[in-house]
Amino acid sequence: MRLAYHGTPKRYFESLDPSKPYVPEPFAREGFIHTTEGREAVSITLTKYYKASAEPWVVLYIDQDRVTSPNSVRRSRGGVSHIYGPLNRDAIVAVQRHRRARPMGRS
Repeated sequence: MRLAYHGTPKRYFESLDPSKPYVPEPFAREGFIHTTEGREAVSITLTKYYKASAEPWVVLYIDQDRVTSPNSVRRSRGGVSHIYGPLNRDAIVAVQRHRRARPMGRS
């Protein structure tokens, strides 16, 4: 199994219909789903870009071999990849809460 990881706000993910493919909030604007090919890389990304968000987040564990939308891998430090289309739910093999660094100014 080749895993990819994607972070999303827990509230948003749980608000979606589980019988429909997953698309993140910025999908309509961006046209793809951001993923990383490394558990540490998704943690770094979520902490870097969403540190100010106080709400809980989850990480989707995605079996890349099950994804039915086109995958396009863009290699960079940390193994960033994109899924160009909605994510079929059977490719999500686990969902786990992610603990990020606390927002600045909070204790």
